[in-house]
Order: sequence, then structure tokens, then C-alpha cells
Amino acid sequence: MSASERARGDPGATPFVPSIVAEAGAGDTLRAFRTAALLGWRVESNWTDPALFFIYTVARPIASLLLFVVMIQIVGGGANDEIRAFVILGSSLWATLVAGIAGPAWSVLEDRERYRMLKYLYLSPASFLVLLVGRGVARLAAGAIGTAIALVFAVLVLGLRVDVARVDWPLLLTTLLLGIPPIVAIGVLLGAVCLQTRQESWSYPDAFAGSMFLVTGVVFPLAVLPDPVEVVGLLNPITWWIAGVRQAVLPGGPTSVGGEGSLWTVVTGSASPDAATVVFALFATGALITLAATAIFRLSERRARDQGLLDRTTGS
Repeated sequence: MSASERARGDPGATPFVPSIVAEAGAGDTLRAFRTAALLGWRVESNWTDPALFFIYTVARPIASLLLFVVMIQIVGGGANDEIRAFVILGSSLWATLVAGIAGPAWSVLEDRERYRMLKYLYLSPASFLVLLVGRGVARLAAGAIGTAIALVFAVLVLGLRVDVARVDWPLLLTTLLLGIPPIVAIGVLLGAVCLQTRQESWSYPDAFAGSMFLVTGVVFPLAVLPDPVEVVGLLNPITWWIAGVRQAVLPGGPTSVGGEGSLWTVVTGSASPDAATVVFALFATGALITLAATAIFRLSERRARDQGLLDRTTGS
């Protein structure tokens, strides 16, 4: 008898357990992922009226972008075009990062606390991890839309100068694609934490994303951080993702990894990493965080099942 027959509860079938989905093939996994991604997109886009969805998806990253521009222009006493471009590009990318990092965790919290559907999703004939990744990718796509519109706004209104002829398209496309798995993996890791926690869990995604903002070179180079914190940044795939996109879109501009006084320059003797180094570092750190997040989520999932946490409503 096949796994799908047992999962449907046919006469004579053995009781369904999540381990049965391990027998599912690649086609079943892909269909589950597509369904979860579509569900996540519909939840993300249809939870309110179009005007509020526009504000959430578009106006928020633009407002954040304007905030940083005002800071460097007024509070910082002005800045040259290179520094403005450095800050604008980093803050625009942050919309995608927040959505990707916080998406899986918010999915866990919404399905458990708001919709009361987490236990039913877990019992569906698909891997819970695949469902969560699909939901996270949908939120990542919504964040990417905000990033794209923020960049268009920066070019048209804020005077961001991007020379299309000088953009390193192979590096840009490679970096964007390699960055998706580790971003979602960090979100899955945060979702594993939220499976175990109770009150105030809703604040964890934003708090964790804020810590990533500090150590990944979003709006200032890592060289301004203490050496131990800089090491944390260099081991983070998000740091290399942002550095790769910057290097591809703004070749020859300031780097968030190297530079005078940076740990990278002291150790390697080079002012900044080249394109090949950025891609390798992104791949290596991304692979490590993805494997670690998968293992930790499996442990968290097993404990949540054994302790009855999947159908518990915490009231947070």
C-alpha cells in the first residue's frame, strides 16, 4: 500500500504518522511546496484591503529608505554620492531580508495562535518543513517586490545612479540565487525557536532581524564594529549576500566587508574581497546555516510533537 493511500485513511490502512511522507517522491514534495507557497502568498496579499496591502508592502520600505537618507544627509552632516548609494542599496535590500527571515516564524505563530491550524497542517500528507519553507518563500517574494519598488523610487526620486552597462549581471544573478536558501533557512531556524516558546513570541522575529541589521553591513561597514562582532558578521551568509549585490550593482563603490581598519583587510591584506571570494563565502556560509537550520528544526519539531506544543495555544 502506498504512502498516499495510508495518508487518506483507506480501509485497512495503518494510522497516519508524519514519517510516512518520507516515502513521498520529489514530485509530491514539489507539489507540496507549490501549494504552501501559493497559500502563503494568498494569506500575505488577501489579509486586508488593497490599499493597506500596498502600504505594508511598498510604503514601508520606502519610508525606511527615506529615514536613512535623512539621517546621512542631516544628522551625519551630508554625504557624497558613493555613501548615499551604499546606504540606499543596503536599506532597500533590507525589506527582502526582513520578510525572508521573519516569514517562517510568523507563519508558525499565525497558524498556531491566530488561525489555530498548525496541528492540521502538521498532520497533512506533506513534510511540515516543506510547508514552512513554501510559506517563507511567499513572504520573501512579497519583500522582494518592496525592494524592487524602493530601488525604482531611489533612482527616480533620490538620484541613485546605477550604470546598467557597468552592472556585473552574472555576479548579481548568482548572488541573488545563492542568497535565497540561507535567508529562508535562518527564518526556519527562527521558526524552530517559536515552536518552543510561549508569551511574547511575536516580538522575536523583529528582534532577531534587528540583530542581523547590526552585524551584516546593511547601512555601515563591518569595520566600525569590534573584532568579535565583525567575526560574527563574516560568518553570516547575509553579509556576503549584501556585499555581493552591492559589488555587482555598484562596482568600485564602498565595501561593507573590507576597507581600512577592517578585520578582513588585516587578515587577508586585500582592501576588499573579489567576486569569486564573495560567491564562495556566500555558498559556504549559506550551506552551513542551511544544514544547521534543518537539523535544529527537526529536533524542535520532534520535541514539539512529543510535548504537545503543536496544538497548544499560548495566548500570546
